[in-house]
Amino acid sequence: MDQPVQPPPANVPKVRGFRPDLRLSILFGVLVVLCVIGYVTGPDTFLSESNISTMLRLAAAIGVVSVGMTFVIISGGIDLSVGSMVALASVWMTTLATQSYGPFVMVVCALAVGLGAGLINGLLIAYGKLVPFIATLAMYASARGLAERLSGRRTQVVNQQGYLDFFRGAFLGIPVLIWMLAVVYVVGWVVLNRTTFGRRTFAVGGNAEAARLAGINVKRHTAMVYAVAGLCCGIAALMVVARTTSGASTNGLYYELDAIAAVVIGGTLLTGGRGTLIGTLIGVLIFTVVNSIFTQNNLETDVQNIAKGVIIVAAVLLQYGTNRTRKT
Repeated sequence: MDQPVQPPPANVPKVRGFRPDLRLSILFGVLVVLCVIGYVTGPDTFLSESNISTMLRLAAAIGVVSVGMTFVIISGGIDLSVGSMVALASVWMTTLATQSYGPFVMVVCALAVGLGAGLINGLLIAYGKLVPFIATLAMYASARGLAERLSGRRTQVVNQQGYLDFFRGAFLGIPVLIWMLAVVYVVGWVVLNRTTFGRRTFAVGGNAEAARLAGINVKRHTAMVYAVAGLCCGIAALMVVARTTSGASTNGLYYELDAIAAVVIGGTLLTGGRGTLIGTLIGVLIFTVVNSIFTQNNLETDVQNIAKGVIIVAAVLLQYGTNRTRKT
């Protein structure tokens, strides 16, 4: 005689099926649609190896800056100075005095300048109690001004061939700049999602007072987050100098706007406490593909800017829609 089926114990948790992130799925779908449009409008060029390589190399610097911006916004802050920090690092590393010491010192100089400028932002915000908007706006102006002062508003050409050979080279057929972008995103993802530093970043952005009561040194962590953003700017400066073979005070122009837009499109809340680097990467790629489509179709820059604005508004509306869906 068959035994009756016993119900599972009440204390055994139910296993839920995998539920993909709706927002990321939609963003990825948008990226695919844009790639299809690019292929239809330019079937001979858009998906060519050279064009894909060009798009990724152009996206590399702003992609790295966006990693740092993601950390900052998740922590509940904002950084308007990332473009100026890229300019300052690129100028400082390409002065004749710096280049005379060779490529290694150039790299160290760029990273140190970016890290130092970011740390100054963090100290002013965390310990000086300045509003992030004001502190980074001040760095935006002063770093760009210092870059102009150092360079005399002239372009400084790289004369170290070893530097150019390495950063403009390729490994396994893939440009070094793309490898750098991939490594920064992998490291950033691990730090954000698998370390105490990442968990504290979410906690500080979600509720700074609750994080403090939980034993987190909010001031120190805030300073470290802005230092991470500055370090990313230093890495981006290496990429920009390699791609343009020069340092100039105009490098990194409008990077702060592009980085914030990519982060917002990726689903990171401007109020802090939630975000993802995968979404940020998709946001960077969306802008890159849009720029490539407009360029290959010879469309004006103002049309590109209008399209970017529409994409940003649509992304924010998508955030509101998915948030309401989760609450209901």
